[in-house]
Amino acid sequence: MSAIKETTYIYVSFKILLMSNTGNKIFKAIGSDTRLGMLERLAEGELHISGLAKELNISVPVAAKHVRILEDADLIIRKKFGRTHVLSINSNNIYTAMDSLAPTKSIEVEKGTNLLDILKKVSAVEVKKIGDRDIVVSTDGEEGFYIYALDGKISDKVVKDCVFEEDVTVEWKKLIPVTKTKLLISVRH
Repeated sequence: MSAIKETTYIYVSFKILLMSNTGNKIFKAIGSDTRLGMLERLAEGELHISGLAKELNISVPVAAKHVRILEDADLIIRKKFGRTHVLSINSNNIYTAMDSLAPTKSIEVEKGTNLLDILKKVSAVEVKKIGDRDIVVSTDGEEGFYIYALDGKISDKVVKDCVFEEDVTVEWKKLIPVTKTKLLISVRH
């Protein structure tokens, strides 16, 4: 009598947050050239509302109207110092809104399947051997550095060593270079 092989399937969902009311507010807020200009300027550093209005060549009341829309979308932060209002950018919601546009793919796999094999089933991935590790260097033709989160927590395992024993949500993310601080270093001779 032959043994019956029991197969266990693991459901892995590549899922990103759905568009929320906050996401809708963000897209409305960035739908204006004036507000985009404000965000671009605030990305360089904090500024008073009057200074922002002056730089964009608009009146302070018009600037204040646009600032309220950006605040409602939680894209800027206002600090009050008496009658002075200083604005700074809050870019976290921009990233959340962009994540909502990512496709969601669902797949069933056998227990013990690793993430690299799953990725190969749902995407075109290019892997290079770097040292003793296999590193994904391209997904669907987009080269870059990739990380993944399991149920919202970043993993420290390489994709080949990430083996699934139970259902999980995987977020596969390409790291986009963002300059927080630019350093111009001069070395004295």
